[in-house]
Amino acid sequence: MSLLVVGLSHRSAPVSVLERAALAPDAQVKLLQDTLAAEPATEAAVLATCNRIELYADVDKFHAGLAELSTLLAQHSGVGLDELTPYLYVHYEDRAVHHLFSVACGLDSMVVGEGQILGQIKDSLAAGQELHTAGRLLNDLFQQALRVGKRAHSETGIDRAGQSLVTFGLEQLAAGEPVADWARNKNALVIGAGSMSSLAAATLARAGVAEIAVANRTAARAERLVEILTQPGSTGVRARTVEMGALAEELADADIVVSCTGATGLVLTADMVGAALAERTARTAAAAGAAAGADGPGRAEPQAFLDLAMPRDVDAAVHRLGAAVRLVDIESLAEASADAPMAADVDQVRTIVSDEVAAFGAAQRAAHITPTVVALRAMAADVVRSEVTRLEGRLPGLGEKERSEITRTVRRVVDKLLHAPTVRVKQLAGEPGGAGYADALRELFDLDPQTVAAVSRADLNDTDGVGRGRV
Repeated sequence: MSLLVVGLSHRSAPVSVLERAALAPDAQVKLLQDTLAAEPATEAAVLATCNRIELYADVDKFHAGLAELSTLLAQHSGVGLDELTPYLYVHYEDRAVHHLFSVACGLDSMVVGEGQILGQIKDSLAAGQELHTAGRLLNDLFQQALRVGKRAHSETGIDRAGQSLVTFGLEQLAAGEPVADWARNKNALVIGAGSMSSLAAATLARAGVAEIAVANRTAARAERLVEILTQPGSTGVRARTVEMGALAEELADADIVVSCTGATGLVLTADMVGAALAERTARTAAAAGAAAGADGPGRAEPQAFLDLAMPRDVDAAVHRLGAAVRLVDIESLAEASADAPMAADVDQVRTIVSDEVAAFGAAQRAAHITPTVVALRAMAADVVRSEVTRLEGRLPGLGEKERSEITRTVRRVVDKLLHAPTVRVKQLAGEPGGAGYADALRELFDLDPQTVAAVSRADLNDTDGVGRGRV
């Protein structure tokens, strides 16, 4: 295993750099394809979220792989390599496994313990499988990371240490008031229909908002989200779709706006928000005047914006529109989460991660020797067949019953001779430094390297997983 990860996150880079380096879906696909085309890499996967960009690869040379992956990240992110390099972190082999398992458990999240990252890891794996850039190593790694993350959430109280970015962001907007009380009977506008936006819509529906309008560039996805929100037995919230081109008109009716799209430019400009604010102020003044005999304009509650996109969807200049607007974005969430207390369960999760990393490494090392053991047994079977054939030539009158008994006896002898060494060598191979036992076995039994390679290729092509347990 020569696993290498190169990336940057909210822990290593300022939000301004993360925002510029964010990868659109098309850029992620091209990055995967170019990484696989690069000489040092045989597998690749990209984990890109609102606060991290990580490139995983199986490389044959560390230094060449590091240089290539760093260069590719710079090229596809659009941030120069010299500027990007100080913010990059690098993990190799067991440290790379430890990093991904920690990420899967929410230990490396902006809000410790949040579970949204599991869905993003699953999406990353699915993309690698669809593009055929994830082979045996990365498939095993990401699937195990998902299992480790689920184990951490089921066996510990890590969920108490933090929430999803959606929940945390809404709590920041509510400014100390329970989200359910703050959001009740408000109108919400959700921009985007991906996993984060869908989670936001569901959270707001449970909090008791009166209506949710969903806007998305792909209308079918917006319609699907509305269908889920309004299906029988759900929260009963009113929900409808709106055109992206109608956002300027919809803004004035929204008390809460959540945006998380993959757009590379601003979705809501300060001018759009300012115009909506002016209309809302005029409506409030008219309503107050009608109700109180025009004794003076009323004062509306601040319009709330939660921007979970990277790069940002909502113009940062919205902050300057005054107290009538409240904006929480990735940058302000990072500042707020820095002071969040760590739960005692975090230590338990760290223990789980360490144990799982050790187990994964042992399993990978043991799997490395499997093709050699299979090739050895195949060679032994060939020897048995050859000797039985030779015996038949020397004893042409040998009956079928005697021939079958002799064949079974020879096979039992060979199996018994090979059983203890092959079991023991697999056990030893699981220990640190155990990869050398495969080389020793090949040398001692003079195994043909091409035969071993053929077994390895067959095992890699065994998509149903049967080949992994043949020995």
